[in-house]
Amino acid sequence: MKKTTRMVVVIGMIVVLALSVFALTGCGKSGGGESEKTDWEYIQDRGKVIVGLDDTFAPMGFRDENNEIVGFDIDLAKAVFEEMGLEVEFKAIDWTAKEAELASKKIDCIWNGLSVTPDRVKNMSMSKRYLANRELVMSLDEKINIKDATELKNYKIATQADSAAADDIKANELYDEFKDNVTEYKTYDQAILDMKAGRVDVVVIDEVYATYNNQNKEKLYESEFNFGSDDYAIGFRKEDTEFTEKVNEALKAVIDSGKAEEISNNWFQRNMVIYEDL
Repeated sequence: MKKTTRMVVVIGMIVVLALSVFALTGCGKSGGGESEKTDWEYIQDRGKVIVGLDDTFAPMGFRDENNEIVGFDIDLAKAVFEEMGLEVEFKAIDWTAKEAELASKKIDCIWNGLSVTPDRVKNMSMSKRYLANRELVMSLDEKINIKDATELKNYKIATQADSAAADDIKANELYDEFKDNVTEYKTYDQAILDMKAGRVDVVVIDEVYATYNNQNKEKLYESEFNFGSDDYAIGFRKEDTEFTEKVNEALKAVIDSGKAEEISNNWFQRNMVIYEDL
């Protein structure tokens, strides 16, 4: 009798334990746990996308005289997420910590003149290339015209830290010859200010920034030599491939409708929009 009672108790405990485990783990996605959602479901359920950006990078994303975040990427992102039926929030981040911000889910994507580089393609899920850009060598002095990389050792060079321009400078085969002349700044504006002060001679800068600068600020003169093309894409968490593809689809729709060209003409007075594979 005691043995039978003990067995009933043991069986009862096993049943209770099994039911508890079932309740904690749920059954499929109906359990509602956030970890069980796909990357796209996570965004859909929240109904909003948080875009990380450097709010000093005109004309892609920057603050106007009213301290509002504006720019080409801002307008394009609004159009794309409107196409997707999603709200969008723009969050200024430390550009040097952008990967950490993305990984920790403080932001959902990086959309702010993000250059396509091998490391980023390896470590992020990236959208189609959506804008054609180049890394130009420019000066406030129209007499300065660098024709090839061998001349770089004769000039003091400025650029933005942790930028594609900085990476391209370091990747140049003659870098060792002119590396002591290179100074990196937190922003391009700071680099240009030092060029105004005569502390540097040229700045290696994104074509889109230089175009905006020439339209709205001081005239910068372009050298014949440049560091090549530097197209932009949107960066997502590596595992967020479904969300990336949804954005690609919406981006193509905005381009096909002519809206993206309209936005580009507004900021650059020409169409710089593309839609190309990485």
